[in-house]
Amino acid sequence: MNLAGHRPLAQGVAMRHTGHTNHRIFATLVLGAIALLGSTASPAADSQLQQAIARGSELFQHNTFGGRGRVCETCHLGGGTREGRRPDGAPIPSLSNAAAIFPRISQDDNRLITLADQVRVCIGGALNGKAPAYGSDELNSLVAYVTSLSQGKPIDMGGDPK
Repeated sequence: MNLAGHRPLAQGVAMRHTGHTNHRIFATLVLGAIALLGSTASPAADSQLQQAIARGSELFQHNTFGGRGRVCETCHLGGGTREGRRPDGAPIPSLSNAAAIFPRISQDDNRLITLADQVRVCIGGALNGKAPAYGSDELNSLVAYVTSLSQGKPIDMGGDPK
């Protein structure tokens, strides 16, 4: 119960605690309709997202970004689904929860970084390539692909890679 004598049902929805069942039923129906409408993606949007993920997968497997001949999959084995190795031989975890742990604080310089930042660091560093620009189709597609690997994983911002 809040200060105004209302009991919150959901974010942004409150109902005066009067005991009237009709108000509760109405609120439940409205919230259910909103949830149902809000969770329905249009087929075009879903198709566009799948296309972006496919482009990202293709880039991940085949694009050197003008670097040393390496691709993302050189280090991130199995399309990022398995543990891999950096160019110096150090082991790296899979990318299976990468999107779920960003944003995070960089251990190198103690600043906030996003998944897009990390993708650009990998391309510029390990691949010695030219990182795609922020907002570019290439970077957005790579981020969509890596994010797809985290589908269903719990959000754990700042958590450990697994």
